[in-house]
Amino acid sequence: MSVTVAGPLPQEVYDVVVVGAGVVGAAIARELARHPLRTALVEASGDVGEGTSKANTAILHTGFDAVPGSLEARLVREGRDRLAVYAEECGIPVEPIGALLVAWDDEQLATLPALARKAARNGYRRTRTVCADELRRREPRLGPGAVGALEVPDESVICPWTTTLAYATQAVRAGVDLHLNCRVREVTEGSRRSPHLLATGRGPLRARWLVNAAGLYADAFDRLLGHTDFSVTPRRGQLMVFDKLARELITHILLPVPTALGKGVLVSPTVYGNVMLGPTAEDLDDKRATGSTAEGLAFLVDKGRRIMPDLLEEEVTAVYAGLRAATEHDDYVIRSHPQQRYVTVGGIRSTGLTASMAIAAHVVGLLDEAGARTGTATDLVPLTMPNLGEAYPRPYERADLIAADPAYGELVCHCERVSRGEIRDALAADIPPSSPEGLRRRTRALGGRCQGFYCGAAVRALFDAATPGMSSPGPEDTR
Repeated sequence: MSVTVAGPLPQEVYDVVVVGAGVVGAAIARELARHPLRTALVEASGDVGEGTSKANTAILHTGFDAVPGSLEARLVREGRDRLAVYAEECGIPVEPIGALLVAWDDEQLATLPALARKAARNGYRRTRTVCADELRRREPRLGPGAVGALEVPDESVICPWTTTLAYATQAVRAGVDLHLNCRVREVTEGSRRSPHLLATGRGPLRARWLVNAAGLYADAFDRLLGHTDFSVTPRRGQLMVFDKLARELITHILLPVPTALGKGVLVSPTVYGNVMLGPTAEDLDDKRATGSTAEGLAFLVDKGRRIMPDLLEEEVTAVYAGLRAATEHDDYVIRSHPQQRYVTVGGIRSTGLTASMAIAAHVVGLLDEAGARTGTATDLVPLTMPNLGEAYPRPYERADLIAADPAYGELVCHCERVSRGEIRDALAADIPPSSPEGLRRRTRALGGRCQGFYCGAAVRALFDAATPGMSSPGPEDTR
């Protein structure tokens, strides 16, 4: 088991190197860990899940509105089933609350039967049209003017942070090397008898096979191998997070009728007990533009006022923005290049979390077909992740844990009810956080209504004590 954050890299030749430790790259590394291969997962930042994977809408999709017959449609459908089982096994918080696709005028209402037929073509046949009266009974806080809805009962909310960390942790425990702060700058292609040579910020790395799961930078990495099949246009999604007192306002995920730019602005509960409004869909040029804007937030407020006016009377505890890896194609760009011993995994948009385990199985299949000789797969040792969800008992609520270790009853972050024991465990985990922001994704500390005003100094002291000599990160968004 090896996790490195600095210094020279191992001089061995890996069978497979996966570039990018977001939810998709981590899932691929986990799947490869089931095979008798020497695998490395490399990541440019200091933590897993630092890019798109940490800032999404956290929905476990059914794939009802995917393009029928597309690779995305198949992998979302398969991935949802796989991830639902995996989440239950590992303790990843999931709440199957269902969704209502709300029509606000007769034109939108008229499209609902077509969306139901589209869902059926995608293998999902549990949609149902809901009349205006029933919609109002089920969601009484909806704004005026809703004329009906399409019910999608199997849409769920999930914890994206725990999912990515679970994949990476299980991969590392099974022997995958995780190299952080390891940006790939150049690739010198090998031959059939010699490995690829990757020039990284931490020195050279050698691999017989490469998998590109670099997210927003997947197109740039693809060009290092001589391909120009796609270009990533970062699509910014800004979101607003409302206080836990807003949770009683809503029962389902409330979706708009989708457009060409995406699923549109939704209102959704989170597994952490909040309510989320967003995202926007802004095509940009800058792959680092994760800041929120006055214009974007005003747009969300305007949309929210129509969807659920009462929501805007509640406190906003955080705003944040994520970038999705949109391309000029309407499908995932997953392509095998056997002559180069290379698989690219690009254009994985908002459904990537849901599809992640199916994408991983598909990629390993492509490697095997291309001649990688992946060998026979075996089961991995199960793991149990710390629970971050409000629908399940948290450590501060468990008398058995507190009796065995009083640190689980000593709250450090009172807004989110995070104990000293949880923070201690996260800092000593197989993949520890590299910043207080990473600690927040592992425990929820600093993520509550005070945004660390009360507990920030105590959390920082615990972090610094466990990570002596680690440089302080710059200002970061918190949720």
